[in-house]
Amino acid sequence: MKKRFLALLVCAIVWAGKAQAQFETVRDSVVQLYGIVMTADSLMGIPAVSVTVKGTGRGTMTNAQGVFSIVVLKGDEVEFTHVSYKSKLVSIPKSLEGNQHSVVQLMVQDTVYLPATIIRPRPTPQQFSRDFVNTPVPDDDIEVARQNNSAAKRRALMTVTPADGGGATAIQFRNMATRASYAGQTPPQNIFNPAAWNEFIKSWKRGDYKRKN
Repeated sequence: MKKRFLALLVCAIVWAGKAQAQFETVRDSVVQLYGIVMTADSLMGIPAVSVTVKGTGRGTMTNAQGVFSIVVLKGDEVEFTHVSYKSKLVSIPKSLEGNQHSVVQLMVQDTVYLPATIIRPRPTPQQFSRDFVNTPVPDDDIEVARQNNSAAKRRALMTVTPADGGGATAIQFRNMATRASYAGQTPPQNIFNPAAWNEFIKSWKRGDYKRKN
């Protein structure tokens, strides 16, 4: 029992020593970063600059005079971003001595070129009437249905649409028989089929290929 107690005591002492060493390491890595962000041309403090530690969710913003303060770790990268200035990235040296570090960060204005915008005056009543009348209006559902039920459209659909389930099955079996008949060879082309040319001429005379207004 005594040996067991001594072993537990030794483990507790070792664990406490390791925890103390880790705490000292972490405490030595913490750095209080503070400074001011200014314009590079006039050395004026820039307010509302985002100061964030890259790769983490920690950050702060500069005050009205451009001053900031944030806790970081040695080796971190601190990013300065603003909507009107080019972003800057500052690395905290791992070999930094002490737990405080000051920085004066200069930022350069970022110029953004927007595409040109042409502002036109309101149209006159005559121009509005002319454009309103000449604007093409897409067909509504009723007009599409009317075109689909035209005589030429129905004749074209009758040549490829079976009348019922039996007709559809017959067409399917006929297609399968045709593919089996020409398996391993090139099937004939309808361009050389006199019957196909006859159907094309009839459709052309009926006006199936005329453009519908």
